[in-house]
Amino acid sequence: QVQLVESGGGSVQAGGSLRLSCAASANIFRLNTMGWYRQAPGKQRDVVASITSGGNTAYADSVKGRFTISRDNAKNTAFLQMNSLKPEDTAVYYCYANIWTPYRGSYDYWGQGTQVTVSS
Repeated sequence: QVQLVESGGGSVQAGGSLRLSCAASANIFRLNTMGWYRQAPGKQRDVVASITSGGNTAYADSVKGRFTISRDNAKNTAFLQMNSLKPEDTAVYYCYANIWTPYRGSYDYWGQGTQVTVSS
C-alpha cells in the first residue's frame, strides 16, 4: 500500500516562508516525478512545481523565483520551500508522486493535502 504523507503547512504573514514535505511510504519500487498542486476555495486545482527522479524541475509562472522544489531519493521525500509568500498563495497544497509498482504499474498517488494560509 503506497501512501504519501504531507507536513509543513500553516499560517504566515505575507513575505514569510514555509516548507512543505511529502514522504512516500515504504515498498516503493520506482519513484518517478513528484510535485505539488494547490487548490484555492472555488478554484480548480493547479500545478505548482514538479521534480523528476533525475532532479529536473518545473514551476508555475506564479511561483518562479519564490518556490524551490527538491527531493531526497534515499528517503523517498520531496520538499517545497516557499519564500516571499503572498496572500494569493493561500490554498490547500496537495503532494503527488508517480510511482511504479508491479501490481499497479505507473500510477499517480496523492497526499492528504495541507493548508497554507498567507495573511496580508
